[in-house]
This record gives sequence, structure tokens and C-alpha cells, in this order.
Amino acid sequence: MSGEQIRLAVVGLGYVGLPLAVAFGSRRAVIGFDINETRVRELKNGHDLTGEVSSGDLAASQGLHCTSQVEDLRACNCFIIAVPTPVDHHKKPDLSALLSASKTVAEVLKQGDLVIYESTVYPGCTEEDCVPVLERHSGLTYNQDFFCGYSPERINPGDHERPLSSIVKVTSGSTPEAADRVDALYREVIAAGTHKAESIRVAEAAKVIENSQRDLNIAFINEVALIMNRMNIDTEAVLRAAGTKWNFMRLQPGLVGGHCIGVDPYYLIHKAGALGYRPELMLAGRRMNEYMGTHVVSQLTAALDTRGISVHSSRVLVMGLAFKENCADQRNTRVADVVHGLRSRGCAVEVYDPWLSPTGMHGQHDHGIVPIKTPMEGTYDAIILAVAHRQFKQMGSAGIRRLGKKDALIYDLKYILQPDEADLRL
Repeated sequence: MSGEQIRLAVVGLGYVGLPLAVAFGSRRAVIGFDINETRVRELKNGHDLTGEVSSGDLAASQGLHCTSQVEDLRACNCFIIAVPTPVDHHKKPDLSALLSASKTVAEVLKQGDLVIYESTVYPGCTEEDCVPVLERHSGLTYNQDFFCGYSPERINPGDHERPLSSIVKVTSGSTPEAADRVDALYREVIAAGTHKAESIRVAEAAKVIENSQRDLNIAFINEVALIMNRMNIDTEAVLRAAGTKWNFMRLQPGLVGGHCIGVDPYYLIHKAGALGYRPELMLAGRRMNEYMGTHVVSQLTAALDTRGISVHSSRVLVMGLAFKENCADQRNTRVADVVHGLRSRGCAVEVYDPWLSPTGMHGQHDHGIVPIKTPMEGTYDAIILAVAHRQFKQMGSAGIRRLGKKDALIYDLKYILQPDEADLRL
């Protein structure tokens, strides 16, 4: 199958699938498929509510046709599956969307077709979990009638300085020929180039350790922050000093959420457990990072007590709910831990995030937290700067303090303010 013969479909038009479909749609005809009819309708109207793709880029992607009709996939012979792979309440991999998408593709799969997965999984998942679904529902045989590839997503929500085309793409295939086809396809839209891995399992493993490594590094910095807090030493000052060494990795302490760093380690932990190995270091890193919300709540309530402010009658403003700055993505946001923790202690908590709609579009409020439209000045006993949105930086110390009462506590989790402008920092 040459590049000219490929009839492409991207299954899943979320944070990962849509930028990919738009990129391909600027070069070739591509079907963008999503089961969410509302999402498809909005995209046809030229609007991406995630904010990842502009209306101009949507309009420029003239080859893209968005649909929620499975029959529209039947004419395609190459399918890229980019659907969420979260964890459940027990921190176990939730493959329901991935397996459902595999079943949908299987229903239109034909001789010679190619199925490529982008969703983050554990090593072996594509061939051990997804391929059997493809075979069972298509009646075809793997690596005889159809072929597979794996090219892990590296989308960074909210980061418009590193678009899809500028990030090196790892590719792989179920046979050498399939690997070449996958690699050639992605080279059409990835200006930074590709890295063809030796196998699908290698590509899967590479993806899952990228974010697991970052999770561990942040866990170390978070633990350092806890120790520095007890010694009354400014953590940021310590990190600045250590950062003068050429090989020191500069990270900041904080709440580790999102669809990748706070989730991906559990996929590798799950696979390791299935093999009879308990990955102690990774588990310890996860425990540390998941504890940070509790630490923030304890620090703030202790500071309120010290000032003689009753925790039960206090009003707290949390600025930011998205899992990271300058985006509307609040999947797995750990800011929710802080909000629920404070509310469980009797605090009246309001959440303000200019990037999120109070109407809760696209399941934004899965945590049961609905942000307010505008905070009232002079209202709050404490203000937590939880996300470093540019709007908050532009407000400056004076603008933020105006939202609080005269002696309001300012807890700067993101080092937005200068050290002498905040009352508490990690």
C-alpha cells in the first residue's frame, strides 16, 4: 500500500486524535471519526472546545471530514486509533474505550488493511488485547489478512510552541513491511522526523516509561519540598542554587495530574504485577505525588489556625482547576484533591479558572467541582494559586491580593509570585 493508496481514518477526535486528523487533512483526504455526535457537530461548525486546534487550522484542513457514522469508515484501509486509556478507581488500566474502538474498526476491516494505535498502553497490549478483538470481530487473521502498528502520542495539551509536527514520532509495525508503511505515513506530517522502533512492544514500552520517569523525578522534588518546609528553607531558592550545576535536572514541586504523568505509571505497574514483580520505586513515587494534595490542605489549615481564623468558617479561593497552565484540560487534575480536602474540613471553597466553562462542557466537571464565573474582591480568607495560567500571572500580587480580605493568606503552589509576596509556598 503506497502513500497514494492510503485511505485514512482517525478514530477518536480528542486532544490527541484531532490535531493528528487536522495535520493529515491538510495534505490528504481523511475521515475523522468520533462516537460523540455533539463533538462532531462542533468540529463541523469549525470550533474545537478543547482549544487545541484553532478555527483557522480546522478550516485549512480541507481534506478532513468529521463523522459519527461507522459506515463512513468502510471506505478506509488505514485506521489510526487515538482514544483515552485512563485508570479506574482501583488504579487499574481501563481499556474499555480502546477495545470498543478496536471492535468498531474490526467491523469495517478488510484484507490488507492497517490499524495503528496511538493510545498509551503497557507493553504487549496492542498484540495481546487489541489484536484478538480485531480478529474476533472481523474474521481476519493478524499479519496475514491485516497488519498493525503502534506510534505513541506525544501531544502536550496547551503547548502551542511544540505542535505535533515539531515532536519526533516513534513508529513501529507488526512486520518489517508494516513498520515501513507506518513510518512513511507519519513522515508526511512530522517535520521533526521519526524513530522506527524495533517492535510494537518496544514502542509501547518507550511511551510508558517517558512519563513514568518524569513522575519519579517530580516525586523526588516533592519529597525535597516536604523536607525543606520542615526546615523553613525556601524550596525554590534551593532549586535555583542546585540548578547552577550543568547536569542538575530542574523541576518544580507540585500537584501531578493530567492524562499522562499521573496515569501512565499505573500501566507499567499493572504489567509488572502480572509478571510477578512489584515495582517499589514507581509505587513510592506515585504515593508521594498523590499525597501532595493532602499536604497542601494540612499546610493551609495549620496557617489559618495560627492566624486565629476558624477553618470551619473560612472562605477559600482556589485559582485554577485544569491540570496544567493555559489549557482547558482537567483530566485527573489533582487540584480536586485540595478542593475536596478543604471542603471536608469545613472550608467554603470556590474555584476560579478562566479556561473552564461553568456550564461543564465535555464532561469538564467530573470531579463535582463547578468553577465560578468571577471571584468577588475582598471576600476570601485564603487564596491558593494552584495553576500558573497566564491570566493569573498578569494579575500580579496586588491584583490577587485584592480578591482576599485585608490579611488573607496567599498560598503560591506554582511560584507565580516573588517569595516575599506569598505567605505559603511548597
